Amino acid sequence: MTGRRRPYDVVKRVLDAASAALLLLVTSPVILVVAFFVVVRLGRPVLFRQTRPGRDGRIFTLLKFRTMLDSDPARGLVSDADRLPAFGRRLRSTSLDELPTLWNVLRGDMSLVGPRPLLVEYLERYSPEQARRHEVRPGVTGLAQVSGRNAITWEERFALDVRYVDERGPRLDARILAATVRVVLSRSGISEDGHVTMSRFGEDDDA
Repeated sequence: MTGRRRPYDVVKRVLDAASAALLLLVTSPVILVVAFFVVVRLGRPVLFRQTRPGRDGRIFTLLKFRTMLDSDPARGLVSDADRLPAFGRRLRSTSLDELPTLWNVLRGDMSLVGPRPLLVEYLERYSPEQARRHEVRPGVTGLAQVSGRNAITWEERFALDVRYVDERGPRLDARILAATVRVVLSRSGISEDGHVTMSRFGEDDDA
């Protein structure tokens, strides 16, 4: 069976909405504390907003806590590495910067589990097989994230994304969610060697 709509997708959407609402309520004190420290350490805006492609390539605005300082050549803040302070690295390593993304799940832009939403500019770079990752809602976590996170290659990541599309179901989702807890606690695979997170897809081709 291909990645097109399945009965489980309807059930999953209901579970996603209920889970996101509950998690937003439970983590609201943490969200307020993190928002306060983002203002103190990084300034405003508190949230990072960026357009990303969702299911069927539909564009939505992804929400995360801000982790980087504004670009300022006069202060030497040019590259991503320069702009990512220790506080921002801690937010990323603990995945606390992802908490606002639960709002995207509640809205229906995303799912708790699915291929991670990447940059809009990548859409034209995908092969037909890689583009199949957009047959489902993107996820806060996914098979690629619990199989190496940012430490695996783009080819490996896309293969895992398509595998998820084909094999998705309640058991696989449960395994991914359980593995996500382990990955977050171990803080493994946060970044690719030599990069703040991961190199850009097609970067070598553009060189």
